[in-house]
Amino acid sequence: MTSQPTLPKAGHGPQPAGEPGGGLQAGLKNRHLSMIAIGGVIGAGLFVGSSSGIATAGPGILLSYALVGTLVVLVMRMLGEMSAANPTSGSFSAHADRALGSWAGFSIGWLYWFFWVVVLAVEATAGAKILEGWIPAVPQWGWALIVMVVLTATNLVSVGSYGEFEFWFAGIKVVAIGTFIVVGGLAVFGVLPGVDSDQAGLANLTDHGGFLPNGPGAILTGVLLVVFSFMGSEIATLAAGESENPQRAVTKSTNSIIWRIAVFYLGSIFVVVTLLPWDATSIQDDGSYVAALDSLGIAHAGQIMNFIVLTSVLSCLNSGLYTASRMAFSLGERGDAPKAFARTTSRGVPLAAIIASVVFGFVAVFFNYKFPDSVFLFLVNSSGAVALFVWLVICFSQLRMRKIIQAEAPEKLVVRMWLYPYLTWATAALIVFVLGYMLTDTEHDGRDTVLLSLLVAAVVLAIAFVKDKVRGAARGEVQGEAQSRDEVSVG
Repeated sequence: MTSQPTLPKAGHGPQPAGEPGGGLQAGLKNRHLSMIAIGGVIGAGLFVGSSSGIATAGPGILLSYALVGTLVVLVMRMLGEMSAANPTSGSFSAHADRALGSWAGFSIGWLYWFFWVVVLAVEATAGAKILEGWIPAVPQWGWALIVMVVLTATNLVSVGSYGEFEFWFAGIKVVAIGTFIVVGGLAVFGVLPGVDSDQAGLANLTDHGGFLPNGPGAILTGVLLVVFSFMGSEIATLAAGESENPQRAVTKSTNSIIWRIAVFYLGSIFVVVTLLPWDATSIQDDGSYVAALDSLGIAHAGQIMNFIVLTSVLSCLNSGLYTASRMAFSLGERGDAPKAFARTTSRGVPLAAIIASVVFGFVAVFFNYKFPDSVFLFLVNSSGAVALFVWLVICFSQLRMRKIIQAEAPEKLVVRMWLYPYLTWATAALIVFVLGYMLTDTEHDGRDTVLLSLLVAAVVLAIAFVKDKVRGAARGEVQGEAQSRDEVSVG
């Protein structure tokens, strides 16, 4: 879809039936979208990365999660406003193209694609480690290859097969974390038998050096450690473009983001830091959730959590490949990527976009095994701040798009950003502050992540401006030739 002078008419979107090259199809059902929206905020990072945040900020990590959660809610509200008015597979990239210019849509679209294809390698490796522990006869690289091939095949069949797999992957995550919160909560309040009451309780929030044992500054450090585990909330707005009722799907997803973050992030972390003292060695040795399950006397807690983490990894891989391919498809539609990326099969699958994404993912997996401390480390760090770049672009796009929608189709403002434009500006300022604070962080590689991500962003921006200049020159030549022909015909 190219940047249009007016908002698309209602009904513009995926086709219910397809011929080769006929575009994406509305193959996602409401239950798929609902679970994609819920599961999108529960990444493997929540399970494996929270222990370092707890060690850094103590119980105050709850404030770190609340701060980032608030940021995500605000950004998703802005994205929901734009996507409900114009559901598209390109989501924020297409909105940036329309609101800020093709350079913005091109840049943020390719950076986002780059982020997810690197995530494919990270998650494939994480899943392979777990599977190798269970079945060591297959080497780790073999498991990484197997999971990548299986999920690639799933995405190649149809968008419905992606939705079905994600429905069950996300469902397992939701049930597991919901059960953890209920059982852990009962233990915290002393109504679950067999739990050491001296260890579990609300007193753990203050008894071990206070609620902020490492000082208020640790809250911001905690933000740096947890912010990237929230990436994925926006997937529902991309997937909505292939649903039966995109506007309804976006609206529902946007309106439910608050309780999803409150329950799954704040709820589960609250249970962890009240079941155990924040400085318990088991949290760092075994991981926060495994340690919490062990404290409840649940047998094989480590293997149970490995299964849940594996499910989260597979879910992230499945969605990562889907998201990268749909972004590549949108870029191809707008002329910002090879046109082949915008071609679809009779099932509405963007074959070339999927293959290109997974090939880069395979290359990244290879780098992870052959050059983990050089090439792959560069890939990971240089894509690390993309989440914040995406959120910042969403803020600036929404500032412009609100005026466009109000002028051209005010009836499409079914979702509205709160306290516009003040809260939008405040959110953008907070994102810039977090990026700035990361530049001071040398202990957790925050500075390297921002600097390398900015380097990659600068390269992509340079390509975008050169592309626009070349495209403009070509357009000028065409217009000049047309004018010459008109003059000749008049003469």
